[in-house]
Amino acid sequence: MKTWRRDFHAHPELGFHERRTAEKIAQILQNLGAEVHRNVGNTGVVAVLQRGNGTRSIGLRADMDALPISETNDFAYRSTHKGVMHACGHDGHTAMLLGAATALAETDGLNGRVVFIFQPNEEHGHGARAMIDDGLFTRFDVDDVYGMHNIPGMARGTFATRIGPIAASESLFEIHIKTDGGHAALPHMGGDAIAVGASLVGALQTIVSRKLNPSLNGVVSVTEFQGDGRRNVLAGNVTLKGDARALSPDVNAAIEARMREITAGTCAAYGASAEVDYSTVFPATLNSAVPTEAAIAAATDLVGAENVQGACEAKLFSDDFAHMAAARPGCYILMGNGTEGANGRPLHSSDYDFSDEALIHGCDFWTRLVARELA
Repeated sequence: MKTWRRDFHAHPELGFHERRTAEKIAQILQNLGAEVHRNVGNTGVVAVLQRGNGTRSIGLRADMDALPISETNDFAYRSTHKGVMHACGHDGHTAMLLGAATALAETDGLNGRVVFIFQPNEEHGHGARAMIDDGLFTRFDVDDVYGMHNIPGMARGTFATRIGPIAASESLFEIHIKTDGGHAALPHMGGDAIAVGASLVGALQTIVSRKLNPSLNGVVSVTEFQGDGRRNVLAGNVTLKGDARALSPDVNAAIEARMREITAGTCAAYGASAEVDYSTVFPATLNSAVPTEAAIAAATDLVGAENVQGACEAKLFSDDFAHMAAARPGCYILMGNGTEGANGRPLHSSDYDFSDEALIHGCDFWTRLVARELA
């Protein structure tokens, strides 16, 4: 697993371009005697391992894609692709699921089917949907589906999950503000889109602080502010771009509705106009009770109850595993990546690295889960 992981890390590929990665995965699985299917949902790989005559089937998913980040680590297996890096641990997720497939291919006493799902393009939220649209769950029917993600800052050998919302939806918004513009020395004779936009940035923060029930979670972040003003020219056009997170469809809908109301009201006060584009890229990830209880039990068997959080706080990051968990009963579980050095750096940091030691914990979790569910 360490060798595979470091090879994937050195040769990262962006979403829907994971051709080398996918072919290496397919070759390893074929050598195990698994039934391998390439190009599912573009560059995805699916492998089926049948044992006995049991009809129960579970799906295990790992994401394969990297990020458009320039790596600043200096170890020997650092990225060889300029501007592309495995900064989220998908190299590790892939390697430990391959390790589990290797172990399970040699395991006696199983009765049923394991479907190994190697998914492309998680980072942009298109891969899971592409695989499902390509017949993932009709060609390879599963009763339950599981996904796992590493968490820096969480001790190795620990796991966390919860029933219900575990990861947030992500919605991208753009607000296009238009005024007359004018001369910087004569603001009363025209309009100033920057003044409108600046007021709107502050007003949007009241969506979470004043418009949502305090017991509910949400985040609204303006991440870009673009205008067409010049040295002595008031901007006539400003575009605000940003990101909104929510743990339920109702909260996401409320954020969108309040955003449109606040934008319209703010612009009316300044005599400006605006258009709002709001697009939900990732839905919230919702864990079903039965597979989540199974995951908690497998993790507890493996590392003890003191190292498993079975009712952890929901996270406000997003994962397109949400589409799979909406299509089949699913569980998304978090695994500690370590607290020090590159293993403890935040996901998507240029100096982050997946822990080779964590490969053992992830592989053992997958094999323990399958052994329990397909006994």
